[in-house]
Amino acid sequence: MQVTGTVLTTRRVDAYHALTVVAPGIAERYRPGHFVSVAVGGAHTSMVTRRALSIHDVKADYGGTVELVFTTRGPGTAWLADRRARDTLDLVGPLGRPFPLPRDPVHCVLVGAEYGSAVLFPLADALLERGCRVDFVLGGSGAERVFGAMRARRMAETTTLTTEDGSLGLRGTVTDALPAVIADTRADAVYACAPMATLRAVTAVAMEFDIPVQVAVEESMACGIGVCMTCVLPVIGDDGATRMVRACAEGPVFRGERVRFEDVGTIPFDALGAPGGGARHVS
Repeated sequence: MQVTGTVLTTRRVDAYHALTVVAPGIAERYRPGHFVSVAVGGAHTSMVTRRALSIHDVKADYGGTVELVFTTRGPGTAWLADRRARDTLDLVGPLGRPFPLPRDPVHCVLVGAEYGSAVLFPLADALLERGCRVDFVLGGSGAERVFGAMRARRMAETTTLTTEDGSLGLRGTVTDALPAVIADTRADAVYACAPMATLRAVTAVAMEFDIPVQVAVEESMACGIGVCMTCVLPVIGDDGATRMVRACAEGPVFRGERVRFEDVGTIPFDALGAPGGGARHVS
């Protein structure tokens, strides 16, 4: 649904920006993994495409609020970062396919890098409500780019932090630490949200341990509703055939082993409808 939301609060979270927006219809329909698309630039701007933003938190206050977390990457997100309380935003949501939840209590490792970690916290709440064990592995290039470390420590059984420069936690990446966490916690499943290269590595680790992995991909989305086709990526279906699917509509959550990470950004010759003829993918 499309709503005009009022900015309630703005804050900095280390290197990131967080906006809490009153958006009742979106908040009540939200499930962990959903996102929203936001119009940027104001009524007379030349920036016609929306920005897809992660939802970090949802509350019942004021009829329903959502907290959006993002980093400044260009003029659109810079405009968002300048919003203040009582400003209004045009939002569409909740969008996308949310994280599937296990039927029974299991041990889950949640892996996040940079601000991708934001979407994992409502997921952790939902898993804990089902009696699951939750362990976090969070990372970033430096301490200021690790999102949610304190909150993770409060809610999880264990929290492992990594930074590439060694300024917080272990020196390295989340995938360097992940094998030991999976082994130590006897994990049954992995959930992840991070840049694509990290998701590829997380998926490889989960497959080595023969446990399922659900990934929320980070792809550029111009419309967020499946019309513009800018966010397509190759995914293997139940029938073994590769299709170019929309991250905003069929995703952003996918089974990690089904995403052909090595071919993201291309149309594989064996994808259905491609000039090569759409043969089945052989792994």
